Amino acid sequence: PDVAWSWTQNAMNIVARPVAGEPAALTPVLRSAVRAVDPTLPLYAVQTMDEGLRRMLAQARFNTWLMTLLALTGLALAALGIYSVIAWLVAQRTREIGVRIALGAPQRTVIRQMMWHGLKPVTIGLIAGLVGAVEAGRLLQSQLFQIGPRDPITLAATAVSLVMVAAIAALVPAYRATRIDPAKALHDS
Repeated sequence: PDVAWSWTQNAMNIVARPVAGEPAALTPVLRSAVRAVDPTLPLYAVQTMDEGLRRMLAQARFNTWLMTLLALTGLALAALGIYSVIAWLVAQRTREIGVRIALGAPQRTVIRQMMWHGLKPVTIGLIAGLVGAVEAGRLLQSQLFQIGPRDPITLAATAVSLVMVAAIAALVPAYRATRIDPAKALHDS
């Protein structure tokens, strides 16, 4: 019916696929076909399917890029926080570490002790985060594409990457703790 044109804002979409060649080569053919029906009808917003998909998915791609940037920023802040806490812990325990080294504590024992102090809260936070991620996955299920809210590979990869970043962040000050001069540590205290 004539009223149907107002439902579509007096416009019609035409989708065409070339048998061979470039899709853009269809534009002159479509223009001549529309002119043959009614020379006053405009043909506008001609685009390939790839261009249409790219335009349609632009917002989703931007959102994904933004979320990735925010996640990397969070990961960097977490690593910086872990590094800072372990460095502070080493500074607070300089005398104790100096005594341990003076009494012959192996380097790996000092590193292990400092790493444990840094990774204990990370482990607790990781467990709480995994529980929270599983629960939040239910709420975000409609936003997920080709992945389930409880995908074990994704959760495991995320957990492993967080532990690796935390371990590297904790390793630097823990290694520095083994370089403490026992005489200087005892003298400065």
